Amino acid sequence: MQIRAASPADADTLWAMLEPVFRAGETYCVPRDIARSDALAYWQDPPHEVFVAEEGAPLGTYFLTPNQQGGGAHICNCGFVTTPGAQGKGVARAMLDHALATARAQGYLGMQFNFVVATNTRAIALWEQNGFDIVGRLPRAFNSPTHGFVDALVMFQTL
Repeated sequence: MQIRAASPADADTLWAMLEPVFRAGETYCVPRDIARSDALAYWQDPPHEVFVAEEGAPLGTYFLTPNQQGGGAHICNCGFVTTPGAQGKGVARAMLDHALATARAQGYLGMQFNFVVATNTRAIALWEQNGFDIVGRLPRAFNSPTHGFVDALVMFQTL
């Protein structure tokens, strides 16, 4: 599997990965009917650095960005999406390893996931297996189309 920086030519590829996840409305706080241009801006606009994982075909994408500006810029944040066919095949783990290495190389001191939907148990398990702690719980902060109001977690790892 190769993980590479995304380019402007990847817009269609990114949209093909983002659209089903955003339309499902189970993991990201974006409108389920988000327009393509708005979804791509959400994922790609600076200061986001965007990466694509592929093995012959695209398997996933992630972004790395400062979590905050100014005094909080030493902590990074990421967002991850995998294609349905890539789930359970180590793609998210490979992207997380890449993100952690990239963040360390760029001098970040920590990585924070601000809003992990509590029903996203596969992601939570992966983050915890890789050294992230749950440092906060936001009660009923996410309105899932399937589960109704569920908690969101704040997860953190010192780098």
